[in-house]
Amino acid sequence: GAAFELFQAAALIHDDILDRSDTRRGMPSVHRRFESLHREAGWRHAAEHFGVSAAILAGDVALGMSETAFARVLAGTPREDRARAELERMRFGVMAGQYLDVVAEMAPAARDAREAEAAAEAVVEHKSARYSAVHPLALGGLLAGADDGLVTAFARVSLPFGMAFQYRDDLLGVFGDPATTGKPAGDDLREGKQTVLIARAVELLAPDEVAALDADLGDPDLGADRVAHWQAVLEACGARQAVEERVAVLSHEAAGAVAGLLAHGVPEDVSAELTRLIDAYTSRRH
Repeated sequence: GAAFELFQAAALIHDDILDRSDTRRGMPSVHRRFESLHREAGWRHAAEHFGVSAAILAGDVALGMSETAFARVLAGTPREDRARAELERMRFGVMAGQYLDVVAEMAPAARDAREAEAAAEAVVEHKSARYSAVHPLALGGLLAGADDGLVTAFARVSLPFGMAFQYRDDLLGVFGDPATTGKPAGDDLREGKQTVLIARAVELLAPDEVAALDADLGDPDLGADRVAHWQAVLEACGARQAVEERVAVLSHEAAGAVAGLLAHGVPEDVSAELTRLIDAYTSRRH
């Protein structure tokens, strides 16, 4: 548990830097906290640079501590080599996903609907779904001595679950209530996130509306009135509903795959808890 929490902390610290996020769960993000420390202490040079630099180091420390914790947990377990390989895939995958996310924000947006959606799905799979669901479930199974057949069965549950979880997060990034998400409404618009929601909008909107959306995406000073405008547009054009339907399909796929775990000896109470988690996390509002 501690090893995963430290890995998650490192990923979120670095994610907030890359996304230029001011808050995390209703509190200042780590780089903003360090920036405030610099200002309050009256230190020399740029407070913002200090904040980012210190937060990068804090994330690196958390990542190193995570590796130490994983090493202790995995040592001497029956499937240690296989579990270490899974851990390496998780670590590399989240970094590759972050890179794809940065490229998606900086490069000219793909305006072929299928290309845009495929690019968004790749970010979701590698940056979020695999490290938040697929690899943790596989590692838990491997620590308990699961064979490759059971690990594969877990993946049939965890990949659609992880994808649905992130698509829900993408919806909350535009439509979420700040009182429950802990982040300002429309932050994904300000950060220029090229999500599946945006890809669907590009497919459904008229060319002049797409041009207007392009102009506003990535504007860190995007006001509440423009956020409200795009919330209404994304609702009216059907983009929001399309992503909601995608979440429902993936959630159903994940829940359906849970039944396959019983054939591998997974207890019914464990399968029931997985089904409950799938429902809770894909229908969340925060």
